[in-house]
Amino acid sequence: MKDLVIILLVALGGALVVALPGWLALRALRRRSIIVSIVVLLAITVLAVFAGILGVAQGMFISDHDLKVLLVVLALAGGVSLAVGVWLGRRLAAEAMWADEVRLRERQMEASRRELVAWVSHDLRTPLAGLRAMAEALEDGVVGDPETVADYHRRIRMETDRMASLVDDLFELSRINAGALQLTLNSVSLGDVVSDAVASAAPVAAARGVRLVASDGGWPTVLGSEPELSRVVANLLRNAIRHTPSDGTVTLTGGQEDSSGWVAVTDGCGGIPAADLPRVFDVAFRGGSARTPAPADSEGGGGGLGLAIVRGLVEAHRGRVAVTNVDGGCRFEVHLPA
Repeated sequence: MKDLVIILLVALGGALVVALPGWLALRALRRRSIIVSIVVLLAITVLAVFAGILGVAQGMFISDHDLKVLLVVLALAGGVSLAVGVWLGRRLAAEAMWADEVRLRERQMEASRRELVAWVSHDLRTPLAGLRAMAEALEDGVVGDPETVADYHRRIRMETDRMASLVDDLFELSRINAGALQLTLNSVSLGDVVSDAVASAAPVAAARGVRLVASDGGWPTVLGSEPELSRVVANLLRNAIRHTPSDGTVTLTGGQEDSSGWVAVTDGCGGIPAADLPRVFDVAFRGGSARTPAPADSEGGGGGLGLAIVRGLVEAHRGRVAVTNVDGGCRFEVHLPA
């Protein structure tokens, strides 16, 4: 029993000789990387065991050969422990960085959601107030001449269409953000998609005095879902028309490079401030004063969701979308797998 107490005291003393300086080292390195902290902690543990065993071995009647074997085993175990510590430290550091990025992304998304709710509330409150006023005027007989009644009916339809478009955009954006978007991929000719989008947007462009110019050929075939790609081109085209002044031109071009096809929409908006370029595809971002204000009609304003939907749909196709300033306007370019 006496020998056991002595062994315990010697082992404890050897461990404390290493542990106390190790504790001070950990305090000094607490602001360093997680890898350094884990390696130092494991080194303290290995050295504490080594010091305890070495102190006990010095008081035991063991041969030099047995002592060398014991030290070799301890050295190998310590080396493996340190190697595992480095690997574990790198993994924990990567997970910590990933967790920080996730938290930052969640904060950004929450801020974006709050901003979106504020924008949508404003966009719905204004037309609803107008609809109520016009409906009450019609119901109370305040207006009675056929021309005014017809004008009220036209405005009610326009405001209803605008709100329906906003609700459709919200639904599409929610599908994208929730990962519920199901794409049926086929070979799609961008020429056909652009032709349909131009035909649909031509009346709006004509009403604004904006010319639409699309390339006659050179359109690639890409791998995608035609309804979603049609919406991408239509959103870009409507955005370009909205921000191009009267007598301006919106140009659509396309081509193929390497393993991707591309389509570009160039408008005459006058350019986007460099500080705003990274935010163009954010939810509820509507641009700055550099862009020409849109008239207050059925296509004016916008909910600030069109370009966010474009980015979501393009990324769902494993593509990319970017915007750059060009002479007199800006150019939105979409790249898709060929």
